[in-house]
Amino acid sequence: MRVLRNILWAAASLCICLTPLSAATNVVHVGALTCNTGPSIGLIIGSQQQMNCIFISRAGLRETYTGTINRLGLDVGLTAGGRLVWRVYAPTAGLKGHALAGNYVGGSANASLVVGAGANALVGGSNRSVTLQPLSVEGRVGANLALGIANLTLQ
Repeated sequence: MRVLRNILWAAASLCICLTPLSAATNVVHVGALTCNTGPSIGLIIGSQQQMNCIFISRAGLRETYTGTINRLGLDVGLTAGGRLVWRVYAPTAGLKGHALAGNYVGGSANASLVVGAGANALVGGSNRSVTLQPLSVEGRVGANLALGIANLTLQ
C-alpha cells in the first residue's frame, strides 16, 4: 500500500509539472467532464482506451462525447476500465456547443493492484484553450502501472 501511495504522489507531481493551467492565463471553471473507460492492456510502451463522456456545465447543461485516450511511456498490465473526472477550465464561461471536442495532451500516471488510481492533466480542445485538471483520481480495477504522456481525442 505504501508503494502505491508513493506512485500516486509521483503521478500527481508529474501531472502538475507537465501541464500548466492554460499557461497561467485568466481561466474560468466552466464545469466537469466525467468519462467511463473501457478495458485496457498495457503494451509496455503505450496503451489505448475507448471512453464515453459527459460534460456538465456549471449552469447544468449536459453534452455527451466519445473519445480515445492513448498513452505513450511505461504502461504494463491489464485493467477492466474505470472512471476519470476532470474539472474543465476555459478562457470564458460562455462555451459554445461541443467546445470540448478536439485533441488534448499532457501528463498521465496510473497504478493499480486489484483497485488503483491515477491522474491525467491535459490541455487542448478549441485552439488549445481548454484545460482538463484532475478533479478526482481515476478509479481502475486490475493490475497496471503507467507513467508517461497522454493524448485524448474527444468527439
